[in-house]
Amino acid sequence: MAGAAAEQRRLATVVESWLGRPVLIVGDAMLDEWRFADSDRLCREAPAPVLTLRRRISAAGGAANTAVNVAALGGRAVLVAPVGADVAGDELHDCLDRAGVWDRTVNQPGRPTPVKRRMLAGNQILLREDSGDPDDALDPEGVSRLLTALACATEELRAAAGGEAPTLVVCDYGLGALPAPVRAWLVEQRERYATVALDAHDLADWRGLAPTVVTPSFAEATRLLARAGGTTRPTSGTDLHLEHPDIDPADGPSEMTAGAAPGGVRADDAADRTTDRPGPVGEPIRGEGRVALTGDGLSVTGTGVTVNTRAGEGVDRAVLAESRLAELRAHTGADVVAVTLDTEGAVVGGADGAPRRSHSTPVPASHAVGAGDAYLAAMTLALAADAPLPTAAQLAQLAATITVSDTGTCVCRREDLLTALDQPTGTTDRSALVGTDELDAIVAEYREAGRSVVFTNGCFDVLHRGHVRYLEQARALGDLLIVAVNSDGSVRRLKGPDRPVNPVEDRGALLAALACVDHVVVFEEDSPAALIEAVRPDVYVKGGDYPPELVPEAPLVRRLGGQVRTLGYVPDRSTSAIIERIRTHSQDPAPRETDRAPDESLRTRTQAS
Repeated sequence: MAGAAAEQRRLATVVESWLGRPVLIVGDAMLDEWRFADSDRLCREAPAPVLTLRRRISAAGGAANTAVNVAALGGRAVLVAPVGADVAGDELHDCLDRAGVWDRTVNQPGRPTPVKRRMLAGNQILLREDSGDPDDALDPEGVSRLLTALACATEELRAAAGGEAPTLVVCDYGLGALPAPVRAWLVEQRERYATVALDAHDLADWRGLAPTVVTPSFAEATRLLARAGGTTRPTSGTDLHLEHPDIDPADGPSEMTAGAAPGGVRADDAADRTTDRPGPVGEPIRGEGRVALTGDGLSVTGTGVTVNTRAGEGVDRAVLAESRLAELRAHTGADVVAVTLDTEGAVVGGADGAPRRSHSTPVPASHAVGAGDAYLAAMTLALAADAPLPTAAQLAQLAATITVSDTGTCVCRREDLLTALDQPTGTTDRSALVGTDELDAIVAEYREAGRSVVFTNGCFDVLHRGHVRYLEQARALGDLLIVAVNSDGSVRRLKGPDRPVNPVEDRGALLAALACVDHVVVFEEDSPAALIEAVRPDVYVKGGDYPPELVPEAPLVRRLGGQVRTLGYVPDRSTSAIIERIRTHSQDPAPRETDRAPDESLRTRTQAS
């Protein structure tokens, strides 16, 4: 146990050491949009579900999410990327501002911001709509402006870091943000950056960059090997073949099935080897789009490939990746290669030639969107802080793993990473009682982490059992419960001159002491509309037995993309009823059995408390 604690402290020291480290991120920025809907019937026109939109969340995606993760982990992140002059671009700017990323994106009129829109019902992704065409190339003026932004951002970071060379992260996802002139500039300017990380769908486009680390997916790594023309080594096992679609998807792993190699035999025909047909011979023939893989799972030729688990008992993606790390380092010129294996973790190799395997917990695909960005950000920061490769690999895998607990675009915060290492976060916990300015920052942090915000308001003059039950039910509707409390003046205007019974300082302190309440904020107005506009809650809760449609704030909440819920109070538990009973009791001069003075021991305990 002592050894484990020491190891966690060592890892936490690295996390602390990268605080404020300057990082320039360049590449394909996009907007992730999540639409959460309910569905309880099929439409009449087709066997398709009828969806009722309940809430909508926007998050930074692609290179922008990598920048958000760098900032959330404690680095000083600057993003340079082309962004369209459109609504999606405006939302992306807002996401970057909330995350504390230095937004140095370049406006590109006429070129839309790439967007990935996901529609979900019951946390199941039903469809994804992508907009933004990779063929929308940057015009010469756009390229020139992008290069100027890169040069300026590099010097800006260097100046902010006291002359220290910044770190560079390149995110090339084939959406046109990094045309040949930009790639050439980055290769030429390589010496201006101390550490360079590369995440690219097509690694062959980046020859000459000499990155510190590359983080290809398994599909991207094997595609590079195939295009590099690696030869198939003879083995005594059965030659296997993997079918590959004609077009690789723009993101995510390719899908393949086991089949016959070009001119060869099927794997399940291994028992019948009487034919004289040749086995796999290098590149696939024209029009077949196939890749040959030897039975030992260690050699591959052809174009883009991932391995299907049907392709033989001995074929394992981790084994294949480990066996080719040296070749991947040679083909990319990278010091470190980290081949990510989706929910199976990663395989990492450096100059010492020793592969390092890390593991992850399988999760639904909707939970893992952007986990690779968290991995890339943590790996880059750790290497930039001169952490040993095994340490960098551990922290990168941990950052990716702890972000996949819920649906949404993954962001790993420095506090989350330190908490996972059982270390103090190094910052004092925020008081539950907050001001409106501080509340904005708190909500922004939760938004970045993809967590939902519940909001309610009221006078809460005399806190009672009904309030507590109501607030507990409200807290169960999301990840963060914010309670807005009417000021004393607001209560007097709403309830009369004899209210409140308790001043707002006492009311707020009692609410803040409840475990189900995360934050309490006081508002002076009679309506919480301004706070609702600022918080933009995912769920707005009111107490009462009336339907949500009668809640005055309902139209505003729905316009902002939230939903409205009403929760009934505990019967005969209300502030007015309690005050009335107190008044009645104080006016009754006749002593009752229950009015006897408490014994001295009870009086002493009461005074002490």
